[in-house]
Amino acid sequence: MSELEAKVYIVGAGPGDPDLITVKGERILRSADVVLYTDSLVSEELIARARPDTCVMKSAGMALEEIVEEMVVHVRQGKSVARIHTGDPAVYGAIFEQLSLLKKESIPYEIVPGVSSVFASAAVLGAELTIPELTQTLILTRAEGRTPVPEKEKLRSLAAHHTTIALFLSATLTKKVVRELLDAGWSEETPVAVVQRATWPDQKILRSTLCSLDEDMRKAGIRSHAMILAGWALDEKLADRAEDYRSKLYDKTFTHGYRKGVPAQ
Repeated sequence: MSELEAKVYIVGAGPGDPDLITVKGERILRSADVVLYTDSLVSEELIARARPDTCVMKSAGMALEEIVEEMVVHVRQGKSVARIHTGDPAVYGAIFEQLSLLKKESIPYEIVPGVSSVFASAAVLGAELTIPELTQTLILTRAEGRTPVPEKEKLRSLAAHHTTIALFLSATLTKKVVRELLDAGWSEETPVAVVQRATWPDQKILRSTLCSLDEDMRKAGIRSHAMILAGWALDEKLADRAEDYRSKLYDKTFTHGYRKGVPAQ
């Protein structure tokens, strides 16, 4: 038995690179009696860090009820269960339905956050998604496909704010994405960056513009496991105008709790 409690640990494994799991997440993975992981999305190299005697199970071919049943059975046997999710469980992690059933069974659980693919994608692009005087808001959403979105959260409505937008689960819906952003008044030349399988060895990066996005993704063969980031914060030439977008934080004339600003001359 491990030193962990007999409960379910929902662990965010990060976007792909096995070293991007948190220290706490890896400790749980290495100690758990049972590891149940999303084998279609989580690195096998990471899962190999589990103890040799750990019961390791793949969940990609399992239905919700089967997954929860496995967790319930093992916890009631006094075992610790590490449920390993890709990215951060809180964002499109489908954990709500699992937690609801665990609560009904009075099974204790703990959630351990992870690095989301949206932030991993920004990192590999070398981009900051909130630029002073340009955009201070990031919207995390998805285009409407087979799974509907609430009426007030249609992409066109959200895009009307003209902020940076991160689109999950939308790589097969680029025609819709382009149409709705244009309908919201976005310029055809708005920069768009796409990262497929961020931080994996076969990671692919695509730089495009809104008007060219669908065709560029078709040519690149990107239709799954991709993060789409759109907005002027993704402009590769932004660094040439960096003086226009400096934050107050490091401005020598700006006073805050740790530094007294120098009066402007």
